[in-house]
Parts: sequence; structure tokens; C-alpha cells
Amino acid sequence: VLDTVLLRPKEKNDVEYYSETQELLRTEIVNPLRIYGYVCATKVMKLRKILEKVEAASGFTSEEKDPEEFLNILFHHILRVEPLLKIRSAGQKVQDCYFYQIFMDKNEKVGVPTIQQLLEWSFINSNLKFAEAPSCLIIQMPRFGKDFKMFNKIFPSLELNITDLLEDTPRQCRICGGLAVYECRECYEDSDISSGKIKQFCKTCNTQVIFFFSLSFRNALKISF
Repeated sequence: VLDTVLLRPKEKNDVEYYSETQELLRTEIVNPLRIYGYVCATKVMKLRKILEKVEAASGFTSEEKDPEEFLNILFHHILRVEPLLKIRSAGQKVQDCYFYQIFMDKNEKVGVPTIQQLLEWSFINSNLKFAEAPSCLIIQMPRFGKDFKMFNKIFPSLELNITDLLEDTPRQCRICGGLAVYECRECYEDSDISSGKIKQFCKTCNTQVIFFFSLSFRNALKISF
């Protein structure tokens, strides 16, 4: 998806420095990253100087910037990229965005979490679902500024399974593999049942789980699909 952005010809509605930005990203930032895993700071500073040309932007060459502000200026104002994500909070309208920042409380029981775990925890704690499968998923890890990071280490997930994070999508019962019709967000951290996975069950298994694990006080919500 992002490759097509770097190859799209300039159109009459694009800013005058569109081609300059595109060329810089393609040849001096993206390609070196893919080949060497490294980009020279001077190239990043060139991009920062271009971003400062946007009327709504300032301080890109002298201040620390939040990734959200950086991506909004680059994608929305310069490259004119359509929002990559459509996310809905329960009962709310769909929100369009370019990336998702993981928000969650510190969990002392977790040593080195995976990105898959962090994404699921964040969505469950915030009661969120993807309104549709994203063509590209950019995630910001939980941190605040340059000094505080919630986890010293995070284990990268080379693949992410977001099936259970999509709304209106058939899902699999964690116990029997049948069609799940209930999801228990409050049960997510229980290690007795499908440890480390979203707790979702068919009608029969949901009843059995409540009986055998004394989860009657938990609120299992019906899944729509």
C-alpha cells in the first residue's frame, strides 16, 4: 500500500513540494531502510525541513514530535493518503486514522510481551474493533515521550492475526472450534482458559466455562456477525 503512495505521479491538487518529498522518501529513506536497516540522520533532517513547509506544521527541526503529528502532516497534508484504519469503539461512529497507538495499564505479570498481545490487550481494554480489515497497519508501542517506556523489551510479532479484532466477522470458539457467539473481555487475562488469547465461546461452551470456572460474575457479550 505504501509503495503505491511513493510511486503515485503528482496531480494538480498536490503541494509544490510533493515530488521532492516522494523522491526523498523513496530513494533516501525507505530503500536504505529496507537494504541496510539504517537511515542517516541528515536524510531525516531533510524530511523534517520539508514538513515545516506545511502551514499547519512548526518545530519539526527543533522539537521532539509525536508520531501522530508527524504522520498526519506527511500523509494528510503532503502525500494526500486516505486514512489507513477504520476503528470503532462500542456504540460509537467509525473513526478514521493513519495508525494505532497502543494504550494500556502496566501489567507487572508480563515480562516480555509480543506485539500481538499488546494489540489485543489495548483493543479489549478500550472496547475497540476494526470496522474493516486494514490494508496497512501502523502501530505505535506504549510509551510517553523519550524517557518513559512501559516495557523495556517487546518481542516482535512477524505476523499479526486480527481476525478476533474485526467486528461483524465469524469467529472460532476457543474450546470446541465451533462458531463463537459470546466474547468475555473481562476474562482475557485468565490463564486457565486459552491463555494469552481472546476468550470467545459458542453457546454450549460459554455455559460450561461459567459452570466449571465460576465465571458467572463476568459479563460475556454476544458477538454480532
